[in-house]
Amino acid sequence: MMSRVRIHNFTISIDGFATGEGQALDTPFGHAGQRLHEWLLATRFGRREILGEAGGTEGVDHVMADRHGPGIGAEIMGAGKFGPPGWQDDPEWRGWWGDNPPFHTPTYVLTHRPHPSLEMEGGTTFHFLDAAPADALEVALDAAAGQDVRIGGGPTVMRAFLAAGLVDHLHVVQVPIVLGRGVRLWDGLEALEQQYDVEAVSTPSGVTHLTFSR
Repeated sequence: MMSRVRIHNFTISIDGFATGEGQALDTPFGHAGQRLHEWLLATRFGRREILGEAGGTEGVDHVMADRHGPGIGAEIMGAGKFGPPGWQDDPEWRGWWGDNPPFHTPTYVLTHRPHPSLEMEGGTTFHFLDAAPADALEVALDAAAGQDVRIGGGPTVMRAFLAAGLVDHLHVVQVPIVLGRGVRLWDGLEALEQQYDVEAVSTPSGVTHLTFSR
């Protein structure tokens, strides 16, 4: 079976914003705060993988979120997911996630600034690439050794991979908040749904899981 390119648990507001305005060290999602991800942090998956805690809900939100990890051999993310604006000028910056990031695979950070690789605990090694989506994907697929590659965000990187037709599975979670400003996911992706089979599942938490697969 061929490797697939997957996106999981990517959360947007009902007006399509994946992050708010004003990203900084103390506000990774800008003025959105944690409102986009309250649904995720309430699940057993979120408690375990993000907060390092026990407990959490075990309903549909958890089941959908927990599909994030199995079968992933490498991840690609944008510079804006790896750190706040200007992180390239801080030689001590090693990502948001502490010494043991939740990726556990080779992880490729797309940035125009060269940076030495960072080997972390738990199997994550951050590599830094100045590459177009197709070229970065070729590197990640080689590292994944037959497993799938996950595109981790943020919205600008995801939009580029979607526009290039490189994504096989897209799981977007729409939360019932209006952000009004920030960075949108869908701009320039008119009729994207025609390339996929689309399913929608709403849950008691108020979110809607949209799954695009081919």
